[in-house]
Amino acid sequence: MQDSNIPPRIAVAGSINMDLVLRCAQFPTPGTTTVARSYDEISGGKGANQAVSAAKAGAHVSMLGRVGDDAFAQRLLGSLKGHGVDCTHVLTTPDCESGLAMIMLDQTGQNSIVVVEGSNGRFTPQDIKHLEDVIQSIDVMLLQLEIPLETVQEVVEIARAANVRVILDPAPVPDTLPSALLQVDLICPNEHEAEQLTGIAVDSPEQALAAAQALHAKGARHVVITLGGRGSFLFDENGGRMISAFETNVVDTTAAGDAFAGALAVYWAQHGDLDEAVRFGNAAGAIAASRMGAQPSMGTRSEIESLWGSLK
Repeated sequence: MQDSNIPPRIAVAGSINMDLVLRCAQFPTPGTTTVARSYDEISGGKGANQAVSAAKAGAHVSMLGRVGDDAFAQRLLGSLKGHGVDCTHVLTTPDCESGLAMIMLDQTGQNSIVVVEGSNGRFTPQDIKHLEDVIQSIDVMLLQLEIPLETVQEVVEIARAANVRVILDPAPVPDTLPSALLQVDLICPNEHEAEQLTGIAVDSPEQALAAAQALHAKGARHVVITLGGRGSFLFDENGGRMISAFETNVVDTTAAGDAFAGALAVYWAQHGDLDEAVRFGNAAGAIAASRMGAQPSMGTRSEIESLWGSLK
């Protein structure tokens, strides 16, 4: 644990997408047409979202990834920089579109997402080898799975060799997840992803414990399963326990998990208390779910502390 007054150094290797957001009363079923109420273009991508979350929660954040050479690229970089994220190590990919996500939101704030990887799919292990010095100099590495799995694995190997803490948000869950990617300090799936990874439905604390133990047995040192409005389930060397959620008026859940991961990483790096880090992440996730969009929905440090403190 470092001095809590010094901003932690966090790097995020992951996706950078333009989110094309459609709001509708309900999702269309196969063979039907639904009229959208509105449409927006909002900077997103799980990697970029987590970078913004961590930066707004008080960290010095470096983004590692790729954008295309299309019209979206500068807007995506501008959003990251505008939120205080260092984009020195974001590469431009010639003759390639930036990543896109088509997001449908229903009237309850739930989402359905289709992702076009674009330049995110061109982020290679060789790119990571060139960034080895950056990874070795940080406190926490944040990862997701919207870039090639072999690239994520290269990051994990470099970070582990340098004793850098690694947090993996295993989304989207692939058909086959290499066991090497589970050798992390913390894995933080939601309940659906936990079921995909373990085959255990997570409908109760007992089932959450079983799924968390299965992930721990596969190599993850700590496990947090996010459960939406039910809170989060934490498993570590002290066993498993529920961490309470914060009440919120749900508007858009798109980036709630990314807000959670970014804020948790910051607090855990600064204070070393994982229980409180999960509570801090829960507060960040609740704030994000109460607002529209991905990066614009992220709470500031003071906003998160205010809500987090309400349950202390």
